[in-house]
Amino acid sequence: MARRDDGGGPARLPLVEETAAVIRERIYARRYPAGSWLRQEHLSTELGVSRTPLREALRLLEQEGLVKLEPGRGARVVTGDLATLLDAYELRAVVDGLAARLAAERAPAGRIRYLRRIVETQRAAVDPWAAHDYTESNVDFHEQIMHLSGNEFVLGQRPLLRMTAQVFAPVELVRPDAARRAIREHTAIADAIEAGDGPAAERLARAHIEATIAQLTTARTPSPAEAEDAS
Repeated sequence: MARRDDGGGPARLPLVEETAAVIRERIYARRYPAGSWLRQEHLSTELGVSRTPLREALRLLEQEGLVKLEPGRGARVVTGDLATLLDAYELRAVVDGLAARLAAERAPAGRIRYLRRIVETQRAAVDPWAAHDYTESNVDFHEQIMHLSGNEFVLGQRPLLRMTAQVFAPVELVRPDAARRAIREHTAIADAIEAGDGPAAERLARAHIEATIAQLTTARTPSPAEAEDAS
């Protein structure tokens, strides 16, 4: 970014949005990892913008749930503790289910074929295992269904999708065995969408996210023996 606001008046909205977009993508790419501090003096120099549009950009990202502004300390990328993850995935279950049902009812066949290509990309990322490629194609799959829903409010939930699937991305969900399960479920969801079966698509999409919730809960809950050892 080469443009710099002079700080002498209200920040230009396009510059605020551009600044937010750059920071957002760097968070998604983990260049700014979860829990890291975003120091305004460093960001201002790095992005070539003054403090005024930068502050507004950070406020915008806070509204999206990507950063937290702490008075006197600055901005920090959100962290994915278990409670936060479960809250986010509970909403994902509703949003993904709705998106899948609307996609089945509204999407033209030509656009649905793209879902199949994404699933094939996922299969190719499993053997040999390529975690980064799989994660990207997983986001593509769910984001494409949001687009196919034709509902702008569903599409507005993309930050929630990217937060759960890219920013947090629990290690339990980015392993070959978990990926193979997800690919089977993605295939079933795509089948229901292609068949125009809205209720089945919604049920399968919700079950897909609910399986993730169960997996996270199991993986992060200590066994009785572990709990006793920790006490």
